[in-house]
Amino acid sequence: MTRLQDLKYGQWFRGADVDGDGFITQRDVRMMSERYIAARGAAPDSGTARLLAERMDAFWTHVIAPMDRDGDGKVDLREMTEGFRRALTDRALYPAQIEPVTNCFFDLADLNGDGRIDQAEFQQMFDSVGGVPGDDCAAVFAALDRDSSGVLDRAEFHQAVTEFFYGDDPDAPANHLFGRVAG
Repeated sequence: MTRLQDLKYGQWFRGADVDGDGFITQRDVRMMSERYIAARGAAPDSGTARLLAERMDAFWTHVIAPMDRDGDGKVDLREMTEGFRRALTDRALYPAQIEPVTNCFFDLADLNGDGRIDQAEFQQMFDSVGGVPGDDCAAVFAALDRDSSGVLDRAEFHQAVTEFFYGDDPDAPANHLFGRVAG
């Protein structure tokens, strides 16, 4: 793990710590779920809301909760960083480790369900849910839209997530996927 990866993971952690208490808990993940549901304009009791809540609960159960090494029901920055260090050792494992979660988040961000994420969808999801400022969203979106089509297809989104979690290039556009990384 490099210093850049630690900075990126810290940025991701700050976005996932919805209540700002220094831990990621199941409550934080449920609050993210509520924000996704609100961003999509779905009624809290709709099928869409139930599906989103189920996916976020699975995210907690299968991704975040296993990082809780001391069993206190919450994951601090150290536990999360160490969890990423243990899990994200080989890009070849991306299909098993990250791809299913990335597909879920792609589908969440694709608000109109057309199989692409436009800048407005990207900004709405990352600003309202992840707390990424609008100016940062626009710049990151433009950099990630490698073919300048005005949308991110699933392959571009996967490339960005791969670059974020596994990459160590200080100039990579995906470094700022979850907000501007200062370093």
